[in-house]
Amino acid sequence: MTQQSVEPKTSPEGAGPGSRVPAGRSWLDRYFHISERGSTVARELRGGVTTFMAMAYILLLNPLILGGEDVNGNLLSQPGLITATAFAAAATTLLMGFVGKVPLALAAGLSVSGVLASQVAPNMTWPQAMGMCVIYGVVICLLVVTGLREMIMNAIPLALKHGITMGIGLFIALIGLYKAGFVHQGEATPVSLGPAGELAGWPVLIFCVTLLLIFMLQARNIPGAILIGIAVGTVVAIVINAIVDIDPKTWSSGPPELEGSAVSAPDFSLFGNVEFGGWGDVGVMTVGMIVFTLVLAGFFDAMATIIGVGTEAKLADEKGRMPGLSKALFIDGAGGVIGGVASGSGQTVFVESATGVGEGARTGLASAVTGLFFAACLFFTPLTAIVPTEVASAALVVIGAMMMQNARHVDWSDRSVAIPVFLTVVLMPFTYTITTGVAAGVIAYSAIKLAQGRAREVGAFMWGLTVIFIVFFALNPIESWLGVH
Repeated sequence: MTQQSVEPKTSPEGAGPGSRVPAGRSWLDRYFHISERGSTVARELRGGVTTFMAMAYILLLNPLILGGEDVNGNLLSQPGLITATAFAAAATTLLMGFVGKVPLALAAGLSVSGVLASQVAPNMTWPQAMGMCVIYGVVICLLVVTGLREMIMNAIPLALKHGITMGIGLFIALIGLYKAGFVHQGEATPVSLGPAGELAGWPVLIFCVTLLLIFMLQARNIPGAILIGIAVGTVVAIVINAIVDIDPKTWSSGPPELEGSAVSAPDFSLFGNVEFGGWGDVGVMTVGMIVFTLVLAGFFDAMATIIGVGTEAKLADEKGRMPGLSKALFIDGAGGVIGGVASGSGQTVFVESATGVGEGARTGLASAVTGLFFAACLFFTPLTAIVPTEVASAALVVIGAMMMQNARHVDWSDRSVAIPVFLTVVLMPFTYTITTGVAAGVIAYSAIKLAQGRAREVGAFMWGLTVIFIVFFALNPIESWLGVH
């Protein structure tokens, strides 16, 4: 849309170029700066609904990722996880709408949830893991307040940022393929197709159909493709389960059947189930690396997403400045605290917010609408639980594919960035840890620059990270050398 060369008549939080402020505005218009940003209440409502439809899949995927055992073999209840996911998304998105006043919606970050499930829970109890989530949120908030967040963003090479995003994408896709039963730990090989080198069972077939359907819908640019695919896949699963004699044990999460009413009271049994301390068996170094990894997982996408969506909404200038940016970044950090307290994982801004912006959303009213829809989902936990793991897992693979799009921004002909990015991307899924991929990429980047005689290009912050990660890889031999157990 071409902007008109008209002098702005806005408040400091207004839209900027080309907007006019009509007289006699309603309190809703004045509070959210709707007219100033060239929008209408109808557009904001439509944008808020569209954003919710585009990201509602998180209510299914987050409980799926956090459904594993902790160090003591304990599980988080699925109804409690669904409630925690919906509550945290509603609270942070409403906060972004009424305080940040920008069209950005938040929910559980799949990268953060992946770290909690694969790296934190195997070493701690779930309450301790959520305590680490709260700590990471506090750290993010402090980085925003002190201005260090942007400094750190600028210090890490852009290629490595893209590599981290791609690596997390492959990691999430691997989780989806494994939970769907598409890949297994093989007997003769490290991994295999299905349990015996071939796909077996109706649930896996339904996973494949759902995955292809979502990809086909995306290829047609159908709004809400992921949610539509999950809905259709669930219906197909229900129909097939009703007409075919399928062993209930074949389904990872049980047969897709509704038991009782579709409406129920929210299950807040996990709320406030947070512990701080008790990390003696883990070690200070491990705790520090966990916090660092969580910060890293929720760090990079948020600022880029906020600026990207803000630019799409015509709220940001050519330097990426937009009204309420510091508030938006702080609320994104506070999402870690809110998500940890709710036991729903750290909350972060979702790129799906752009779908609402595409429908005309320009203000926080759209976020308020999205938040209210998430709040309404608190009462439909049984309905959400019908979705089979195999169907929800297809969405994880799709999201992983979407995150791989960052490959187009990497100069693969430059070995000083191609090799570190390659190591970052492949080691995350192959080692099943995000930290290992980031560590290998940082060390390789610094080492190659040093070999090229370009050590100054690395920067003090990156050299500091390199030293930390070298210690991380050499921690076991160092402890043996020092006699520490």
